[in-house]
Amino acid sequence: MSASSAFNDEKGGSSSVGEPEYGHDPASGGIFSSDYKRHDDLKEMLDSNKDSLKLEAMKRIVAMIARGKNASDLFPAVVKNVACKNIEVKKLVYVYLVRYAEEQQDLALLSISTFQRGLKDPNQLIRASALRVLSSIRVTIIVPIMMLAIKEAASDMSPYVRKTAAHAIPKLYSLDPEQKDQLIEVIEKLLADKTTLVAGSVVMAFEEVCPERIDLIHKNYRKLCNLLIDVEEWGQVVIINMLTRYARTQFLNPNINESLLEEGGGGEKTFYGSDEDEDEDEEEKEKKAEVAAMAKRKPYVMDPDHRLLLRNTKPLLQSRNAAVVMAVAQLYFHLAPKAEVGVIAKALVRLLRSHSEVQYVVLQNVATMTIKRRVSYTWWYFLCGMFEPYLKSFYIRSTDPTQIKVLKLEVLTNLANETNISTILREFQTYIKSMDKDFVAATIQAIGRCATNIGEVRDTCLNGLVQLLSNRDELVVAESVVVIKKLLQMQPEKHSDIIKHMAKLTDNIQVPMARASILWLIGEYCEHVPKIAPDVLRKMAKSFTNEEDIVKLQIINLAAKLYLTNSKQTKLLTQYVLNLAKYDQNYDIRDRARFIRQLIVPTEKSGALSKYAKKLFLALKPAPVLESPFKDRDHFQLGSLSHLLNAKAGGYQELPDWPEAAPDPSVRNVEVPEWTKCSSREKRKEKKVEKPFYSDSEGESGPTESADSESDSASASESGSGSEESGSGSESEESEDGSESEEEDDEEEEGEKDKKKKKKKKELKKPVIAPSSALKSYELLHRITGEGLSVEYCFSRQPFSSDANMVAVQMQFTNNSTSDTKSLHMEDVKLQSGMRVKEFPELELLPAGESATAVMGIDFCDSTQAANFQLCTHTRKFFVSIQPPVGELMRPVFLTENEFKKEQGQLMGMNEITEKLTLDVQCRNEHAIVQRVTTAANLSRVPCGSDKEFAGRTVTSGSLVLVTVANKEEGAAQLTVNCEKMVIGTMLVKDILLALTQ
Repeated sequence: MSASSAFNDEKGGSSSVGEPEYGHDPASGGIFSSDYKRHDDLKEMLDSNKDSLKLEAMKRIVAMIARGKNASDLFPAVVKNVACKNIEVKKLVYVYLVRYAEEQQDLALLSISTFQRGLKDPNQLIRASALRVLSSIRVTIIVPIMMLAIKEAASDMSPYVRKTAAHAIPKLYSLDPEQKDQLIEVIEKLLADKTTLVAGSVVMAFEEVCPERIDLIHKNYRKLCNLLIDVEEWGQVVIINMLTRYARTQFLNPNINESLLEEGGGGEKTFYGSDEDEDEDEEEKEKKAEVAAMAKRKPYVMDPDHRLLLRNTKPLLQSRNAAVVMAVAQLYFHLAPKAEVGVIAKALVRLLRSHSEVQYVVLQNVATMTIKRRVSYTWWYFLCGMFEPYLKSFYIRSTDPTQIKVLKLEVLTNLANETNISTILREFQTYIKSMDKDFVAATIQAIGRCATNIGEVRDTCLNGLVQLLSNRDELVVAESVVVIKKLLQMQPEKHSDIIKHMAKLTDNIQVPMARASILWLIGEYCEHVPKIAPDVLRKMAKSFTNEEDIVKLQIINLAAKLYLTNSKQTKLLTQYVLNLAKYDQNYDIRDRARFIRQLIVPTEKSGALSKYAKKLFLALKPAPVLESPFKDRDHFQLGSLSHLLNAKAGGYQELPDWPEAAPDPSVRNVEVPEWTKCSSREKRKEKKVEKPFYSDSEGESGPTESADSESDSASASESGSGSEESGSGSESEESEDGSESEEEDDEEEEGEKDKKKKKKKKELKKPVIAPSSALKSYELLHRITGEGLSVEYCFSRQPFSSDANMVAVQMQFTNNSTSDTKSLHMEDVKLQSGMRVKEFPELELLPAGESATAVMGIDFCDSTQAANFQLCTHTRKFFVSIQPPVGELMRPVFLTENEFKKEQGQLMGMNEITEKLTLDVQCRNEHAIVQRVTTAANLSRVPCGSDKEFAGRTVTSGSLVLVTVANKEEGAAQLTVNCEKMVIGTMLVKDILLALTQ
């Protein structure tokens, strides 16, 4: 061979004859090639004695595989090089073999001895690659060899090889499930590994092979929690999901007090309602007493290991990996106390700036979280409220795909309340102009749901939907008709004009569902449109044969209802329609026609049912409930594929229910050698110093940090009093070791508290405002939840001395327990933007069986949003909230009649709301009307007015509120409210109407 030809060989082309083959090679991008010469140049290079040529060939082959090309016919040429001494070539050969070992099993088996030698190679990458190839050969005959290789690799010095051993375990288990017991031993050994590289992989193997063996996790639980922050991202996801299931089996429900209260409340309700059955009464009494005794006997104390998990996962909310953030979010949702779930909101909103695929998954989960409030009222403040500050993040962009738009609509609908509904409806109004018809239809449905959920805007939504009936787009009109139909069922008597307007649309609308909805409405409320309904039936009878089946069924129903209510005009039309239906091609329509004919046209052969025809057809039907499509998804674990699909996917593991009694926590204790105790205490001190690193400067971590400090102060008081009861309110994060350093901190905190108590002693002696008998009291803390402490509050309607913009709230504390309550104060106040609170002075001592009162001030910022805070004693913390009626957000002002008329003239149009009503029999004299209006709202009477006129201003902004009640004949009256703030005006009308008509 000449020098030139050798040079050509080294470069990859042996001669000019080989050059065209280079171009035909798939790796070169060639399309046409002859099969008999396919990859010949690569085979020649792999057979060469030069490592440089082999390396070049392997690089090209791996590149082909990466581009999706089929390189399986090169397997014999590649597998010969598995014994190559060049490390780089050997690595690439193993990469190839991992890909094709399962397809070419017979050829791979010929090299088993080489793979076994590779397991002893000094290079950790080669050892790992050999094990990876060996586990990729799916032949049962080599199972013993694979098992031996996995056991050896599990004891390897290299963490990378041990990680590969963990990856091989599920492969061997799927090949031969009978090896489960031996594999569990290997998993147990790898779970004890202290390196972060192995942790994620071995937990994945645990989940695949033996997820039911929770006992394997006990000893490794704390280690996994502490290693979590340093594990690679996908390992973090697996570990967090596993620990979520583990925590649900080993810890108590942190929201146990709320569930106890619900049970107690349910018991009371049944008790008072069951007067007939004495046995049931006794059972309910026993149940009520048992719940109360349980609440007093076993106050909830968060397990330190539960707190450890929550604290160590919280920093991962700032991870760059969306899957990690989602995993932590679902963990907090399923495991954390309600007041701490709010920390996940900001992290989830951050993910909405990512790709549309990530947005889709995140929005699915947010929609499920926010719909929870419809199921449980207590979640209103914690789950829905945590996303409300980020409302604009869910506004829809024109570039969003349709599925993202629909999900954002769902979230906006779930977040809608009396305060933000006007903003959301304005946003929806813009969306209706979109060119995306599916999105427009979803928007109209969302408007309907808002109107159903928030009664104050129902009429506004209905009027807006009626305006859409004149839209040029038929699909928009059709969807509006369907939604209007559902809304009209709630108050049909008030909207006969709308029914008449919709009846006129039957000539223009061609969408079957819309036509059917209009016909159903006319038939159901035919007494409201007695002149129009027969004419609609006449037109429909003409076009009966050309209509869709769903429309034909509604035409038959309309004919039947009109026959029963107005047979004089519609008897012949009904017979004509029934005759047409009798010979229709669809058997459903034929059957319906025969059934209705026998029912409404009695004959000698008619059965007893014909007597009840009117009751059957004209029965009052309940208004439909417009529900979210996400209402049933919460039984799947958030973040799982099953939740995304709303169907149980293969391999999905149900999230266990909380245990009724806490399992033994000592199973997680690990014996620490004597020589490590000193170092562990030093590390704990360092961790204590570094603790502020985990807190979020922007206020996300309020509940968690307050809970931590709560446990510290509780343990300090416990050691001071020497009592055996646990003093922690809801959480405690301290272990038995290393309490010395924390006691010093507690002593400093107690010193600061003593100083504060001395300052507030004098404030306690100030006189408090006594509520009048007319003021309504509200329950803030039930005695069962409060473990003997009950709190009621009322709005005293007196100016708050410290700040004129605050509403004075008088609170009455009653100690129903047998022990004294000490250090009663407020902490961790959570408010919507703009709101403020002036805390009540700390009550140092509340003796058993006694009561005390205190006054606090709240600036609600002219909204009915709740003020959430923790009510704390020396041993416990309770999450409570105060939500004001709209009538307490104003103060009375004096106006003359002329001033009243002048101001009323300036608040017309959209600022005026008028409602007609029939006064209650006991409320038809002037004194009764004035009393009821002033009880519902803090307003003053305008003197010398011809009608009953009242005036006031909102406490925060000073916006004028004017109310007029004008009497008509026979108890009829008209209520008019003029207010600059439309939402407050709408809510006030509702409250005053209720007061005057009951």
